[in-house]
This record gives sequence, structure tokens and C-alpha cells, in this order.
Amino acid sequence: MTHTEDAATTYAWTALGGRSDLLEGVSYVGAGAVLPSRLPVRELARASVGAASLAAAELLALRNGVPVPAVRVDEGAVATAFISERHLTVDGETPTSFAPLSRFWPTADGWIRTHANYPHHRTRLLHALGLPDSGNDENLVEPVAKELASRTAVEIQETVYAAGGLAVAVASEPAPAGLPLTESARIGEAGPRPLAPASLPAEGVRVLDLTRTISGPVATRTLALLGADVLRVDAPWLREDPDAHADTGPGKRSTLLDLAAPADARAFEELLAGADVVVTGYRPGSLDRLGLGPDALLARRPGLIVAQLCAWGWSGPWAERRGFDSLVQAGTGIAAIEAADDGRPGVLPAQALDHATGYLLAAAVLRALGERRTEGGGRHLRFSLAGTASWLLHGIDAVPAEGHGYDPAPWLTETPSSYGLLSHALPPIHYEGAPGNWKQAPTAWGSDLPKWA
Repeated sequence: MTHTEDAATTYAWTALGGRSDLLEGVSYVGAGAVLPSRLPVRELARASVGAASLAAAELLALRNGVPVPAVRVDEGAVATAFISERHLTVDGETPTSFAPLSRFWPTADGWIRTHANYPHHRTRLLHALGLPDSGNDENLVEPVAKELASRTAVEIQETVYAAGGLAVAVASEPAPAGLPLTESARIGEAGPRPLAPASLPAEGVRVLDLTRTISGPVATRTLALLGADVLRVDAPWLREDPDAHADTGPGKRSTLLDLAAPADARAFEELLAGADVVVTGYRPGSLDRLGLGPDALLARRPGLIVAQLCAWGWSGPWAERRGFDSLVQAGTGIAAIEAADDGRPGVLPAQALDHATGYLLAAAVLRALGERRTEGGGRHLRFSLAGTASWLLHGIDAVPAEGHGYDPAPWLTETPSSYGLLSHALPPIHYEGAPGNWKQAPTAWGSDLPKWA
């Protein structure tokens, strides 16, 4: 079934500054009760993809001086893309989503959620708990469980945080509403930056991608699909999981730079001098010491679009804390709402905060490119997983599902890559004439030169 009205998409599009009349060109194709949850995850997912698709259609129309092409949001494509990391196989092998020490654990007074997928976070967790590293995570589960059961959840949370690790006490009720879905400001008086007619909305746009894991890479993966030259930049010592990069790296290139080294810092400045957009996904203030805060970037590159995302929001006592989707679900009360009948905390049917925030950020960048084309000035855009969680908890109403069942097969494909043969989800972004897949497979992490294409 197809319908043409969706309150959540209207809210997201309005929050991004979009014209309400353009929503008349968006239609939705149901696929049944996809992404089943107590919270309106299906509605969150289709709204974020709908906003990104409409932003792409709008920018393409502006560049070519034509009417905005029709947008269609297919909930089957959306549901498949929102669990893209679970659909991924590499040479037939299915990656492991969470490490053994990344899970819910009972404590003396409740529950705690830990995240130890990355080696440095795993090491810090064990150090904070005073446990030796045996090198085998499965053998560590029992001693970690015993230690956590002897302490209160908040005590564990603060001890692990002080050690630079990741653990969040599971909130028993939803966090109050208040965090914004998005923040946007025009910065400086740089002149308009025209965009020539093109076959893709972001063709000719250069994007520096300083993000990791899911939400930021989903945003830049979307911009790459739509024609942008996206170069991901990582520190050599902060390695990325190969499976994560295989999932979120299509259409992009990847390079390594140590910005504390003079030669690499010069290489970055040369990239910045030609960039249209910088996307960062680190906690507030962490990049400032390297001269990568938004004010410093905009001072060196007037007219730049700086898009930032973080876990917990941009103010308040938790703003500077590290975080991931699973931890934000725990800390905002989502895990309690999704709890099992026996009281064990639950999870959303996808890393939905990550994916939704990624598509919303891509939409904001596309809209900013259109605004800068005629109005000039730079842009500072901010998103957070906690802001998206607040919208899910307090701002979206559930609506009846349409359609009759769901099969992900039409939304999966195979692509040869440097990692092996990838079976992966296709992009859910769709407007009339939109690309159906990325132009290239992900290159190996860190294997590209620090040059624009």
C-alpha cells in the first residue's frame, strides 16, 4: 500500500528548515510490521530516510533548475538498511556485531550496559574492574559478571568512565524530553558558492569524514551515494573494525593522518583548503586541541559546512562522555521500555539511533549546500544520538503498519571488494532517477592517499 502523509517525516523536515509544500511529493510504500518494537522505530526509520531522500531531490532540482523529483520511501528498503551491519557477509562469513564483554550485566542494584568492541575500550574496562586480561573474552565473562554483581550500577558507571572505558547504568524510566533533534547556525559572511548543473545532488562536493562506527559513516556513505567525493580520515593508531568499514565504507576512500606530525598536518590543511564539508563524530571538545573545532575550521575555511554528531548532546554533565547507540539506549530509558517479561533490559530491533541520526545529518548537509549556493556563509550543524532518542521517546506517534510481510532479498546485493565478496544492503535513499547502488566498493581502511579524487 502507498500513502502520502507522515507526521514524523513532516516534523523532521521542518526541523531541518525544509519547505512544507515539498512534502506533498513524498510517498510511502509499506512492508508490514518491519522493525517491530514497543517504541515507534519503523516510523523513526522511514522519517529519517524520507527527509534525506527529499533533501537530495531538493538539491538536485536547485542545481538543475527543474521541479523537485518525486520521492518514494519503501519501508522494505529502509528496514533492510537499518540493520545493514547484520545483513553484511564477507566471503559468506557473518561478522560478530558485539564482543562478549559488550552486553547487559546484573549489578547489586540493577543493570549496567558495557561496550568493549574496540580493544582500547576493552582494556580500560578490565583495568577499571581490577581484573587481569587473560586474552580470552569468553573466559572473562564469568569473572566480569561476578565483579559487576558485587557493585552498584552507578558506581561501576563512574569507575569505568574515570578509566576511559564505557559502561552506563540502565535507566529505569525514560529521560525527560528537551534535547533538540538538530541545531543549525549560519557562520560568517563568505559569499555564495554556486553548484553547477549535475546528474547527482552532491556531485563535485568534497567531504572530509572524521567519523567512526555507524552514525557518522552512514551519513557520509549517503553523501557518497549522491555523488560527493568523500575521504575518511583516521589516526593510524585508532584502528577501525574491518567489518564495520566494509559495511559503511561504500563509495568512499580512506586515508590515515597523524595530525600531530607536521607533514600529515600539512596534508590535512591542503585537504581542508579544498573541502566543502567536514563531518566529525567525536565527543565535544576532543578535536579542539588539534585545531579541528568548528570555529577553528570555519576560520581557516570560510563558507565551510561543519556537521558534528556526538552521543549525549552538546551541553550538560554528560556532554563530554563517550557513547554508542547501545549505551544511549540504556541511559535514556529505551532499554527499560524494551525490557523482557523477566525484567532483563531490551534493545531496539536495530541500532536505530545511529542509523536515523546518520540519515538526518546527511539531509542537513544537503540542505546546507542548497542554502549556501545562494545565501553564502558557512554552516555549523549539530546532532546527537540522545537528541534522536528523545524524539523517539517523546515526539513520534505509532501508526498502523501497511503492507503484507517483508522479505529483505530485493534490497540485498553482492559486490567484490578488497575485503572479499560482500553481500550487503542496498541504499534506501530514493527519488525519481536516484542511483540504486554506490559506484564503488569500500577501499581497504587507510589504503588511500590524502588527496581529493
